[in-house]
Amino acid sequence: MRDIPELVEGYRSFRATHYHRQVETYRLLAERGQTPRTMIIACSDSRVDPATIFSAGPGQLFVVRNVANLVPPFEPHGDYHGTSAAIEFAVTNLRVENIVVMGHGRCGGIAASLAELYEPPAPNSFIGKWITLAHAARSEVIQSGPTLSSEDRQRALEHTAIRYSIENLKTFPFVRDKVESGALRLRGAYFDIFSGDLLALDERKAAFDKVT
Repeated sequence: MRDIPELVEGYRSFRATHYHRQVETYRLLAERGQTPRTMIIACSDSRVDPATIFSAGPGQLFVVRNVANLVPPFEPHGDYHGTSAAIEFAVTNLRVENIVVMGHGRCGGIAASLAELYEPPAPNSFIGKWITLAHAARSEVIQSGPTLSSEDRQRALEHTAIRYSIENLKTFPFVRDKVESGALRLRGAYFDIFSGDLLALDERKAAFDKVT
C-alpha cells in the first residue's frame, strides 16, 4: 500500500490524532464488541460518508454502502446478497434500534437509471441488474411529473427511491416483526452535497423536511 501515499499519510494522521484521542474507546470496542444503535444504508459515493455527516465516533454506526443506497426486496433464493446479509446481521445479531436509508444529491446511480444507461442489462453486468431496483420508483416519478426539469426529476427519483427502499425493508420478515413490536424504526434521510443540508423523510406526508 506504500504506492498510495495519500492513504499512508492519512493513516499516519489518524493514528497520531483521532486514534490517540480515543485509544481507550477503540480498545474497549475490541474487547467487548460493537453495539451500535443505528444502521445506515448509504450510497458508495465517495462524497457521502455517513460517519462524517453524523459526526459519529467508533462503534456508533453500522454502515452498509452500495450503488444508489438501494435496498432489494426479501429474496431468499439466489447466491450472494451483500446488502441483505448486512441487514440481517444488524437486526438479528446487533439488534439495532434504527435503520436509516440515506440518499444524496447528484447520485450517479440514480442518474444512470434515469438515462437508462444499463438497459437492457448486459449478461455479465452487475450494475445493470442492480439498478433495476430503481425501476418502480422511476416509473412513479415519470408518471407523476412528466414536465419536470431534468434536475427536478433527478432529485424526485433520489427521494422516491428512498421511500421504495424502506418499503423493501419491510418485506424482510425479521425486519417486519421488529417494526411491528416497536423494537425497530425505519427512517429515510437525504444529504445535499452542494448545500450541506440534511433532509428527513416525513412518512405521513411522503415528503422530506430540512433538519435544522
